[in-house]
Amino acid sequence: MKTLLMPVAAACLVAAANAQAQSPMTYQPSPYVGGDALFWELDPDGPAGDRDSTGLRLRAGVAFNDYFALEGHLGTGGSDGGLELDYLAGGYAKGMLPITPRFKLYGLLGATEVEFDGAESESGVSYGGGASYALMPNLSLGADYMRYLDESHYDFDAVSLGATYHF
Repeated sequence: MKTLLMPVAAACLVAAANAQAQSPMTYQPSPYVGGDALFWELDPDGPAGDRDSTGLRLRAGVAFNDYFALEGHLGTGGSDGGLELDYLAGGYAKGMLPITPRFKLYGLLGATEVEFDGAESESGVSYGGGASYALMPNLSLGADYMRYLDESHYDFDAVSLGATYHF
């Protein structure tokens, strides 16, 4: 899995450079932060049942233009029986498609590290998508789905709902 992280990171850097090279610097990079309710599910292969719970996720990023951003996630919390999400941490390239001036669709691609109950952490390629709606110029509401880990013996997914403040 770790051999996949380098090509993903290189692709993100190339995409960022291309996004900046396509137009003159008329767009000021715009930082943002957000908080979400994280509804996660661990789906093991085999007879073991699904585990799911609710936690919290913090997001921070920088939008370089209307179509590209880099974003980081930190999440924790929630337990189902004997399983607790200690943390998730990841970095993603975010491609955005403005449908209207207030409504955007977006996709995320990057890498995440996840740890449950103090066990050894796992990391891998992550992907997802979502939508956001701007209530005001600096405040938006959004929802997304992420496949944080797609391992041979389990999948770890989450749906998130939250708010974002744009500086």
